[in-house]
Amino acid sequence: MAAAASMGHPYAPAELDLPGFVPLKLSQVEILVSYLGASVFVFLAVWLVSGRCVRLSKTDRLLMCWWAFTGLTHIMIEGPFVFTPDFFKKENPNFFDEVWKEYSKGDSRYVARDTATVTVEGITAVLEGPASLLAVYAIASRKSFSHILQFAVCLGQLYGCLVYFITAYLDGFNFWVGPFYFWAYFIGANSFWIWIPMLIAIRSWKKTCAAFQAEKTGLQIQGIERWGKNDFFAYQVTKRKTTIRGSMGEQSEDENLRKISPLTFLQKGSVHIG
Repeated sequence: MAAAASMGHPYAPAELDLPGFVPLKLSQVEILVSYLGASVFVFLAVWLVSGRCVRLSKTDRLLMCWWAFTGLTHIMIEGPFVFTPDFFKKENPNFFDEVWKEYSKGDSRYVARDTATVTVEGITAVLEGPASLLAVYAIASRKSFSHILQFAVCLGQLYGCLVYFITAYLDGFNFWVGPFYFWAYFIGANSFWIWIPMLIAIRSWKKTCAAFQAEKTGLQIQGIERWGKNDFFAYQVTKRKTTIRGSMGEQSEDENLRKISPLTFLQKGSVHIG
């Protein structure tokens, strides 16, 4: 730390050259409290607003909170980093400049403008940020593409995290000034974009598979109907083995089966054969 300070900056490695570096004007507490406070506000606001949307489960409302938070983080926090290459030199820095000067204590590749890091953050800010906000709308409006969109964005976030950690390892794994910044910033702050997207991706995958299974079952029933009256007994046996669990309760009547579209299963239920 002392060696780094002799170079005019508080980052590691000590030999990192940052000409024109301007020290932080905000304290760590001021930066963290402001960021965490804004994050809590976003969660509470979206939670309250989502409560006015009919037929949304608590899980969907929590997902709306997450996607709003992560979307705004990608756009408003990571976006300025990508498009402000001289943020560490500014004599009158804004809050976002200070955020990245503070975070760089846990990963100095940001203040050093590492090309791989800038590229990953650029893709995240430009593509995943707007897509995350679109996911909020898709969930609230119960759009058919909701789970496909969420699954795609989750894959993008997981891929970005893999590139982020793997490149850090390959480049020497020495970009933090101490254990606190390693665990709190480098590991802790990024871990949310690993385990949360994994859980959402698994859920969306299951919902999408259920929809395709429902479509397949519907086509099978339509094929049975074409057999005609001579195969009525076989049709009855198949119909007894088909159970639909959803908002209409357990149904086995053919008329009710035809009324339920595959998209309904994404939101309300699943098909069980046997």
